[in-house]
Amino acid sequence: LSHLPFCFFSGSSPPICRPCEVRTPASGRGSRVELAAVMDEAGSSASAGSAPRGGRPARSGVFYKFTQQDLPAWKPAMTPGYVIAIFLIIGIIFVPVGLICLQASNRVAEIVHRYDIDCVPDAYRSNKQAYIKDSSISKKCIQKVKVQYHMKAPIYVYYELDNFYQNHRRYIKSRSDKQLRHGLQYTDSSCSPIERSNGLPVVPCGLIAWSLFNDTYDFTRGSMGLMVDRKNISWRSDREHKYGKDVYPFNFQNGSLIGGGKLDPDIPLSNQEDLIVWMRAAALPQFRKLYGVIEEDIQADETITMHITNNYNTYSFGGKKSLVLTTSTWLGGKNDFLGYAYLITGSSSIFLCILFALIHVKIPR
Repeated sequence: LSHLPFCFFSGSSPPICRPCEVRTPASGRGSRVELAAVMDEAGSSASAGSAPRGGRPARSGVFYKFTQQDLPAWKPAMTPGYVIAIFLIIGIIFVPVGLICLQASNRVAEIVHRYDIDCVPDAYRSNKQAYIKDSSISKKCIQKVKVQYHMKAPIYVYYELDNFYQNHRRYIKSRSDKQLRHGLQYTDSSCSPIERSNGLPVVPCGLIAWSLFNDTYDFTRGSMGLMVDRKNISWRSDREHKYGKDVYPFNFQNGSLIGGGKLDPDIPLSNQEDLIVWMRAAALPQFRKLYGVIEEDIQADETITMHITNNYNTYSFGGKKSLVLTTSTWLGGKNDFLGYAYLITGSSSIFLCILFALIHVKIPR
């Protein structure tokens, strides 16, 4: 037993054997070193003499190093100086950006006028549902507002609804996108409960279309009318890809229970832009939807007369209706949230920068 064979196996390659000399315990340390050297030599010979199995790269390849997490990596040491500098840079960038966003938002001229209460006759103030459901009562309403700031065209006209949950699960699922694109042959159970009326399919079917908003607005400035452009108020992708050019309203709002507005049966759905805007459901109970665009400037201190047809029933569920006239900037409409978010984040970063700097000066690492 003075010489024992030591064999190294590498995958499918033939074993490589080397003689291994067994020594006395006195020289045990040297034998272990020699044994390790023999194993390293055998492993090197196996790697060099045999091809990679299955086309996999050798141990020196990038893939092997990646799988064994042996690639070089950047591991920053977050010293107090680095942390203080990062917070300072964030504060220096975010605070000016927040001020710019707030300035852009404040440049937007906006008029928000709630009319659902004022447009109810005094005799029906205590019973608004009776008023809105009685078709013999005129729903015409005239409201006047004074413009506080110069409004530069284009001026966007929105209607705003509050306490209207378009994101309700049963409501938002009550539609058929295939039918909107291809026609009444795709009327299915997803439109329940507005699927059929008088035994015939309804196009467009579903609760969303059935509850179409149908208040109307006209505007005058003195004795001159303000034209409202109702074209191109919906997304072009919706008009071209979601609503069929050869799909027409059929049997719509012909049942005993009328939900909202009616549609012209001679106009295809791709041109019914009020419907297209309404069918894009809102995520929150308070939302605005585009009604049209005024392509004329309105000067400060002018009085605008709004001719409203108050048809839509929000009184049964405690909703609110408002008419919005607003301009826009490079950042969009009036919204202070983004500016305040940048300001608060930047200010907090500067505060933490100062705090950590004081701690580092007083208790250095």
